[in-house]
Amino acid sequence: MAGGRTERGSRRHARAASVVVPFPRGAAGDRLHLARFVPSGLSLLATFAVVVGALLVYWGAYASSVFAVDRVEVIGASPEIARQIEAATKDVLGTSLVAVDTDGVEGTLRALPSVAGVSVDRAFPHSLVVKIAPERAVAVARRGHSSWLVTGAGKVIREIETGSERTYPRIWLTREVAVNLGGTLPASYTPATKALASATEEKFPRRVKAVRAMGDELTLVLRHGPEIRLGKATDLGLKVAVAAAVFRLVESGATYIDVSVPERPVSGT
Repeated sequence: MAGGRTERGSRRHARAASVVVPFPRGAAGDRLHLARFVPSGLSLLATFAVVVGALLVYWGAYASSVFAVDRVEVIGASPEIARQIEAATKDVLGTSLVAVDTDGVEGTLRALPSVAGVSVDRAFPHSLVVKIAPERAVAVARRGHSSWLVTGAGKVIREIETGSERTYPRIWLTREVAVNLGGTLPASYTPATKALASATEEKFPRRVKAVRAMGDELTLVLRHGPEIRLGKATDLGLKVAVAAAVFRLVESGATYIDVSVPERPVSGT
């Protein structure tokens, strides 16, 4: 009897363990229809037509003369440099603005000795705008009957007629010095060009006529006024600034200002 009750209890337990709980099903309208997210043939055709149309418009602008360059506008350059820019970009004229390789044009112009920096932009419908940062000359380098404008870093930017550009101080080169446009003067002349660049920034009350080098000692020679003895080519910016300040304090009869030790400037006759 006890065995029968035990057997019936086991069967009830087995049935309870095998009960399946039904998961509620959603309504037919709640089913996810992937077909809704697939574009129709008409939509695909319209998209394709737009892409093809855009490509045709681009190709038309690229290959036709609708946006042909008829003018190169140069900004920030002197008339002399502007003429160089126009000569270097003459092959661009007639080319579609869309087809112009602005990076290539910038590279070509940056190679010009007189150009320190450049940016090229398209100005539709027919202009190419060239913005120039020109090299800044600080002196005239003289060698025999030849003359060149040079920068504070000693870069040779342009050959000039001897005797012209009289507002610039002179640096005298020995005959064996090779001078190349776009190149730099030998390193031995760099201190002189740097000193003249500092003098240009300080705007001396008197114009600097030349720079004289005696061994490793530098001296600025002024048009009217005392010479500026800079000493060794160290701390040139500081020395020139001190000399400019002292210049305004010394008597008119002083023949030199010595700033070789900038902390203790000396002037005298």
